[in-house]
Amino acid sequence: MVHTTTRRRSGATVLALAATLLLAACSSGASPAPDAETVGPTLDPQKVAAPAPDVPPVWPLTGVAGEPENRPALAVKIENTSSARPQSGLEQADVVWETIVEFEVSRFVAVWHSQVPAELGPVRSVRPMDPAIVSPLNGLLTFSGGQPGILALVDESPVQVISHDAGADGLYRLRSRSAPHNVYADPDALWAQADAEHQNSPGEQFAFARTAEQASAVVAGTPATTLAFDLSSQAKPSWTWNGSVWERSEGSSAAMAASGARLSATNVVSITASHPGSPFGAQNGAVVPTYVLEGSGEGVLATGGQTVPVTWTKASRDAPMQLTLADGTPARLAPGNTWVELVPAESGSLAIS
Repeated sequence: MVHTTTRRRSGATVLALAATLLLAACSSGASPAPDAETVGPTLDPQKVAAPAPDVPPVWPLTGVAGEPENRPALAVKIENTSSARPQSGLEQADVVWETIVEFEVSRFVAVWHSQVPAELGPVRSVRPMDPAIVSPLNGLLTFSGGQPGILALVDESPVQVISHDAGADGLYRLRSRSAPHNVYADPDALWAQADAEHQNSPGEQFAFARTAEQASAVVAGTPATTLAFDLSSQAKPSWTWNGSVWERSEGSSAAMAASGARLSATNVVSITASHPGSPFGAQNGAVVPTYVLEGSGEGVLATGGQTVPVTWTKASRDAPMQLTLADGTPARLAPGNTWVELVPAESGSLAIS
């Protein structure tokens, strides 16, 4: 009997102790572990979209950052014989195309948009390759004279013609120069004549890097000091890298503007294209040549003291010329002005040193 009583007391004590511990746990605020099936998913913090990059606007023909004014591209035919030099306004052109015309002399198609010179000239006559050069700009083309058949080609293009022979405002002759090297132009007066279909800025023609250091020739090119072009027996321009820009020479003479500035370029683009005769003639039975600029061909891009081979393509008269690298990606120019040298495939050349 004694032993039985002891066991019963001992068991009661254990039960009492357990009840006391459970009550203490409840009173302390502890909670039993939740059922795993009732735990909801953990939510990630709310994701905020990354802000759009702040990309400054650029002038379309130079890639230079700024606040572009909405005005059309102004293309003007500029003479380049020794009698025409030094020319006015070339140092402020966004793009200059050098072409070979009859008698193997060179002539420029200069395009202004981001800068407004005080005066342009000498202004000369239009040629059959000009519509392929200027049509992608959908802007203004100014010239002094042209054969009826060539004028018809220009009239078929999307540009607005401003012709000295037609009596357009803003074109005049200087008494200080002899004809026909004395037709000059006031660019403000030319822009003021833009009609309703030619009010807007051009689209980008070549692709531009954001900085000079990101330009294709700088990133992947070969160092060069001189670009020596043999365009014809009468046109042998060269470009020399001075550490900042390419400086132009006409033969052995420095190429200068009427302002006294040395003609220079941030980018020099060499385009090799077929240079056949056109159906149009000149004095003494000379044939007026043209260029085949629709299709594709080889070229060279020179920027920052370096050169890189490119392929040029132009899908149609009205399409901009595109430059690509060997891997098919766009060739990007450095922000700044550009000179394009049209090298006759049959007889021209470029020597790089």
